[in-house]
Amino acid sequence: MHDLVDYETRGIPSVMVASSEFVHAAKTQAAALGMPQLADQSVFVPHPIQDATDDEMRTKAHDAIDAITAALTTGE
Repeated sequence: MHDLVDYETRGIPSVMVASSEFVHAAKTQAAALGMPQLADQSVFVPHPIQDATDDEMRTKAHDAIDAITAALTTGE
């Protein structure tokens, strides 16, 4: 989240992609850093990630790409 705050303050569109396990942590950290909207614009994919196969990761990426694109281009 610290990197996203840095990028956004420099005008570089950014979006965090993380597993659904980190929703609360993202909201807490974004609020503490003064940019709560970054958590609202984050994209959360189904947990877990660590043991996912390449095919499972491709599916997660495919399912998330529209949300990632929207977050980067419209802020929604």
